[in-house]
Amino acid sequence: MKINTALVLLCSQLMIISCKKDEKKPIQDQPAIVNDSVKTATTEEEIDFKNFNIFNVSTMQRKDLMDTFISVSDIYNGKNTIPTDFLKKQKEVPFEKMTYIELDPTYRKKMLDGIHITENDSLYLYNYEKNKLQKIPVSKLKAVAYLSPYMGEGDEIDPESYMIGFQIDTQKGNDIFDQYTNVIAYFGSKSPFVENEMKMIKWEKAGADIQKKYFSGSTLKYGGTYQYTYEKLTYYVQDLLEEYGPQERKLVVINDHQEKVFEKTFTIEDGAEFNPLEKMPNEETNYYAQWTGRLFKGKAPVVFNFTSPSFGCRAITFLDKERTELSINCDNRH
Repeated sequence: MKINTALVLLCSQLMIISCKKDEKKPIQDQPAIVNDSVKTATTEEEIDFKNFNIFNVSTMQRKDLMDTFISVSDIYNGKNTIPTDFLKKQKEVPFEKMTYIELDPTYRKKMLDGIHITENDSLYLYNYEKNKLQKIPVSKLKAVAYLSPYMGEGDEIDPESYMIGFQIDTQKGNDIFDQYTNVIAYFGSKSPFVENEMKMIKWEKAGADIQKKYFSGSTLKYGGTYQYTYEKLTYYVQDLLEEYGPQERKLVVINDHQEKVFEKTFTIEDGAEFNPLEKMPNEETNYYAQWTGRLFKGKAPVVFNFTSPSFGCRAITFLDKERTELSINCDNRH
């Protein structure tokens, strides 16, 4: 099968490897955040997790143009997403004309209804690395569909072959690629993001006493032990190895009373990989860094980017008692 040149660029933002999900469904209501585990904000309005979705930002190539695009196909898909008349033309028109569609008002309205937003809502793009929040009215966004880069000339094209969503920007050249690194997107009437409280984790080596105190008892080989302090919390991470590298990564969070308030074991399955805990040599930017801090209003701090999934999308983990996770919709096709 011929792979469209957009494939390389699709797997770009937020370090998510674009591979198709086994299931496409809305994120379910999240459990309530428990206040007795870690500090949460009480002065801010808590966001409603009903029909709450956040999205990855992708870069797509269209001839000599580079488009930034948010796909909503993880939560909006089916037979009526693409005009039927357009699909009927696939045997009559050049393949190139099938790769990109601007949705007409009827199909735009179907998409808006399907993802529970209106023209009066806004797109909020939050760059948590640079603490930059951008607000764009939905009415100003172009509703589009891109043919999956895994579809080739001669393949039978149906509605599921398309990535449906909004085009944010378009320009010539590759400069646009890095503009949306470490950016997540939300559609709604108000921003859910807490600004200026996310931190890139800069791990330091921890002593052998930490390994014995918090990570003893594993049958796997012990790798590096690391620590990081955020506000009144101390994070400890332990890599556990098999023959070919880390097999498990354990995280323990301790409060200022030396109480364990959170723990989680990260594993890799279906081709996923662990992200390095230290910046790779000769890299100006650590694209695989872990992040922590308060990201959503009224919620506990979060951590993410310990793994790079091959199938599915990266999840944000809340440091609460339930270890709540929120998936970043990424339309991961493989």
